[in-house]
Amino acid sequence: MARTPSVSRQLVFAVAVPLVLSFALTVFVLDGIFRDSALQALRERLDQEVIALVTAAELTDSGRMDLRLLDPESRLSRPRSGQYAAVRSARGRVLWSSPSMEGVAVDYGAPVAIGKTAFFQVRLADGTELGILNRGLEWDYAPGNSARLVFSVAEDLAGQNARLQQFRRQLVAWFGALALLLLAVLGGLLRRVLRPVRRLEQQIAEVDSGRRAQLDEGFPRELDGVARSLNALLRSERSRIARYRDTLGNLAHSLKTPLAVMRAALSGGAAQHATLDHEIDRIARIVDHQLQRAATSGGVTLGQQTVPVAPLVADLRVALLKVHSGKDLVIDADVAADAGFAGDGGDITELLGNLIDNACKWCRGMVRIQVRLDTARPMEQRLLIRVEDDGPGIAPEDRARVLGRGVRADERASGHGLGLAMVADTVALYGGELVVGESATLRGASLEVGLPGRALGPGVLTSPP
Repeated sequence: MARTPSVSRQLVFAVAVPLVLSFALTVFVLDGIFRDSALQALRERLDQEVIALVTAAELTDSGRMDLRLLDPESRLSRPRSGQYAAVRSARGRVLWSSPSMEGVAVDYGAPVAIGKTAFFQVRLADGTELGILNRGLEWDYAPGNSARLVFSVAEDLAGQNARLQQFRRQLVAWFGALALLLLAVLGGLLRRVLRPVRRLEQQIAEVDSGRRAQLDEGFPRELDGVARSLNALLRSERSRIARYRDTLGNLAHSLKTPLAVMRAALSGGAAQHATLDHEIDRIARIVDHQLQRAATSGGVTLGQQTVPVAPLVADLRVALLKVHSGKDLVIDADVAADAGFAGDGGDITELLGNLIDNACKWCRGMVRIQVRLDTARPMEQRLLIRVEDDGPGIAPEDRARVLGRGVRADERASGHGLGLAMVADTVALYGGELVVGESATLRGASLEVGLPGRALGPGVLTSPP
């Protein structure tokens, strides 16, 4: 497949073609003007020679022409000088010819009428070009006597043609040099103007090869939108790849609690089959949610149904009491009845499950859950969720670190270090707020989350999604 020419080459070609054509047209017009001006000057010189001949001419009584040249140094007096003259009768009979015509046969053409002037060019047998002027006059040589005469003057055009050729060469040389100079300047300007385009191309190649994560800013206005769009696309692709990579870890972590409940239900006999069925349904919902979250951007609140939080907390409380049945555990839940989450039900279920499970894992025996709506806060942080425990807490220097994937405050503890990282991811997707601190009453860890929230209206579902 033929390679498409570069933009700079196409621009240079697009400008060079009309530039060369305009210069060629200018040369052609100037050449025509110079040629016409030279011919007009020749005609005026020949006309002046005719006047000089008329002034110097005398007609004898016998009808012969006696002409004494006013200027002895005239070219008409030198043989083959390149300037010739003749006086003819109206019928074409030669009455006088200049000494310069010795050995030269000049055809002055047909005589012209009295009062008329004819100017034309001829080429002689030896290739010499002549410019000829004929003028018809009625000559009064005596009182009551007159004769009709034709005065003819010719001049060799070799000198004029040489000057014309020299002018053409100079014209072509000057305009050619000017065209090359303009094209060179244009090439330099295009190189400078297209420098951002080449920089964009180079940075795209670096992104493609992995040497660069995104494009720089500061491109010209015409390219700034392209660069920003490409950067947004790159960020979107990196985010999508990261979600796919994290989905397996999130899915494994999300299934841990339902599997623990199922293990406890299996040891409880037939009476626990209902609990087992419930947890299996919950696993299916978690799998569907994680797969959907991996394929979408997440964090969408527009058009989402308000999810009631109280039933979710109640179900999670029951499930986690079974999971951590080895502890003398108390989970105190204080959830406002009208508290609703404005987002995906799977996201809030996963977030609450991770928060409460983390508190149950690290507490000594007490976990407190508080959920309420604060209409004074921004929409993205209106639903306040606080989970506290009476465990060892999180040291101030570890509070930012524990939100990373695979990080645990106590590396000796079991687990994958994904729970709080998943909470942080969900909060970030919804533009919320996550604060890790110390419980003022239980003296353990306190995690407070602000998420999009709405008050539950009439007809809102009261069962978990």
